[in-house]
Amino acid sequence: MTSVAAAPLRRRRTAIGWIALVAVLAVVALFGTTLVFGGWTQRDALDPDSPAPDGTRAVVRLLEQQGVSVTVVRDLAAAERALDAAPSTLVMRDAPMLSDAALRRLTADAGDVVLVEPRSRSLDVLLNGSALGDVLEDRSTPPACDVPAARAAGSAHVGELYVPGDGVTGCYPTDGGFGVLVHDQGDRTVAAVDGLSVLTNRALPLDGDAALALGLLGRAPALVWYVPSLADADTGTAVPTIGELTPGWVTPAMVLLLIAGLTAAVWRGRRFGPLVTERLPVTVRANETTEGRARLYAASGDAAHALDELRRAARRRLVRLLGLSARTPAEQLADAVAERLGTDRAIVRGILIDDLPRTDRELVAASDRLRDLETSVRATLRTERTPR
Repeated sequence: MTSVAAAPLRRRRTAIGWIALVAVLAVVALFGTTLVFGGWTQRDALDPDSPAPDGTRAVVRLLEQQGVSVTVVRDLAAAERALDAAPSTLVMRDAPMLSDAALRRLTADAGDVVLVEPRSRSLDVLLNGSALGDVLEDRSTPPACDVPAARAAGSAHVGELYVPGDGVTGCYPTDGGFGVLVHDQGDRTVAAVDGLSVLTNRALPLDGDAALALGLLGRAPALVWYVPSLADADTGTAVPTIGELTPGWVTPAMVLLLIAGLTAAVWRGRRFGPLVTERLPVTVRANETTEGRARLYAASGDAAHALDELRRAARRRLVRLLGLSARTPAEQLADAVAERLGTDRAIVRGILIDDLPRTDRELVAASDRLRDLETSVRATLRTERTPR
């Protein structure tokens, strides 16, 4: 009955083992494929259509309530068409895929330009050599400048700092940098602001962030919010993925290694079937093994080693007889035996530890003493257990 009941359990364990192995391999394959052929992007950060905490849908809705027409575009050609249609403020994140000439051409068609979270190259090209400064945790800072939008907003939050170039005004100064840069070019302005600290849905209600956002983005009746895309690269092709930059032999090598790993797992993996009894070629009885070892000791003439084997066996039996720990040292065992028998400890230690036979005759005599010692201990125990 036990064997019949255990069979379904074994099959269930086998199935669970294979399912777990396939699941792990599928996860590894999915991760590797994504890493080699795809990539990942932070979808919601500063996206004008995103309601997430780091999105900017709230500022878009606020601008629309103030009468500003907001157009969200996600490719360069659409941005250029929207800017050609009507004078508009251009809002854009950093676009590393665009060349310097493409940046200048795009911004030349706009009225005001607001750079949201720009990097060093965009600052250098569009704001007369401005550069990135330090990065702080969000803190409220007074404007300390004459820019109308900053004066009207009052204190606002800053995080990423910028260093102004020639003719560029810095607002919200702290720790050697500025939270907002504004370059007045007569009929228009080019501004840079850390969007994550000012424009996001999470930051907009804080201090004067909303007023600062309206002051910078709402100067014109129309606004074009350009979300750069990898397809906007000047070469006309997308930015190469890791898979495209990897040598051609890497993917076949990875596939080969995966196949080799699966093969090794199947070949060397644990078998979940029933246990198989192995047939031994020869069965040797215990007394024959003992006699064989004794002949080897006799042939080698090593009487001391033979006595050590006898002593180890005798000590194990004495430990059990006296109820001592299996790890009791030989010296303590000898003292316990001497105390039990009421005899000299030196004699017992000689029998159990110290005496070294040199001849077969001495070995036989030492063996007899061991046997007599063990017999005496057993006799004392029998005497104690005999009812009176």
